[in-house]
Amino acid sequence: MTDLFDATAATETGRDAPLAERMRPRTLDDYVGQEHLLGEGKLLRRLIESDTLSSLIFWGPPGSGKTTLARIIANATKSHFIFFSAILSGVKEIREIVKEAENERKYRGSNTILFVDEIHRFNKSQQDAFLPYVEKGVFTIIGATTENPSFEVIAPLLSRCKVLVLNSLTDEEVTTILRRALVDPERGLGNRSLAVSDEALAFMAEQAQGDARIALNTLETAARLAKNGEIDLDSAREAAQKKALLYDKGGEEHYNVISAFIKSMRGSDPDGALYWLARMIEAGEDPLFILRRMVILASEDIGNADPRALQVAVAALQAFQLVGMPEGRIIMAQAVTYLATAPKSNASYAGIDAALAEVRKSGALPVPLHIRNAPTRLMKDLGYHAGYKYAHDYEGGHVSQEYLPEQLRGKTFYAPRGHGYEKTIKERMEYLRTLQERNKQ
Repeated sequence: MTDLFDATAATETGRDAPLAERMRPRTLDDYVGQEHLLGEGKLLRRLIESDTLSSLIFWGPPGSGKTTLARIIANATKSHFIFFSAILSGVKEIREIVKEAENERKYRGSNTILFVDEIHRFNKSQQDAFLPYVEKGVFTIIGATTENPSFEVIAPLLSRCKVLVLNSLTDEEVTTILRRALVDPERGLGNRSLAVSDEALAFMAEQAQGDARIALNTLETAARLAKNGEIDLDSAREAAQKKALLYDKGGEEHYNVISAFIKSMRGSDPDGALYWLARMIEAGEDPLFILRRMVILASEDIGNADPRALQVAVAALQAFQLVGMPEGRIIMAQAVTYLATAPKSNASYAGIDAALAEVRKSGALPVPLHIRNAPTRLMKDLGYHAGYKYAHDYEGGHVSQEYLPEQLRGKTFYAPRGHGYEKTIKERMEYLRTLQERNKQ
């Protein structure tokens, strides 16, 4: 089987390869970032230096250095490296990989590291195919994923791998990588004698959002656009154009952003809520999905503290369906700011959950006879409806009467908070309880 790493590496040595490929670090000392894993005395560095590496999964955003780190590990441990892409390869290639790994150990005494890029793209049966060879030690697997491995990697494989989280690079780390590319005459742009302003470097680092590959691609484009060997802020902006926001509607970032949106409204922060709303709109999220979540929040987190919140949310949903985008963003913003600034109460939400818990615990308790309907003579003879008090026959439309099963008398599920409209509800409930106590005397 062709070692795809060797083929790729050969291509990278050419000057025609993209700058991001040419500038890949080759040693741990050249690697920038991930100090929590690779700093002096840290876990991964110790494993590499002692050559006691076990199977790993690198979980991190694009451009954080997952592939590069795997290659450095192979070089540092003098292991045979096989690059295996979940996009380009399938289960049938695994037999060839196994044979190659066995030959490497038999004839050269070398261990094999199988790097599985985008491991989350393999389905369950495909991931299962790796298990017996990982267990037998035929190869050490290093998987790379941008998705949460808890959801995307099968449990048996996950239990045999240590998950290491790689962070997005900081702007300072990206700037360091850009400066190295500018002065490296062999692999970088050092022979171009480019002059780059600090503002341009800062802009390219910021726009990359922690992705070294994007930053280097932008620098390479800016170098081509440079006039008289100078890269200023304007040429950096032109080179960057508009970066697509990190947002996978089927992946973890989708849930991260919608979670931040909901929590901002729950926490009464209209600025945070508008920002996350804008993030979703700009990334192409389905507006109806956002609006449905707003309807849920209006009941779950606001409830009777402001009963109008549900009306606003439902009206926004209906209005958006009439108007659509781009004007629909205005309707969404109005509803979001209303929900964010409304008084909050989850008493109704907590109440139904408490009632459901009681039903599951105590089962189908009999309905008290006096509040049963009695449409037939037999039911009346059995005492159905007997003693029922019709509330409207009493002053204020209220009369003391038990409505819960006998075993649950005195149980409360709804406890309104003392703010917003629920303050009024709470005061009325206290008044009604006072009347009930008087009537018992």
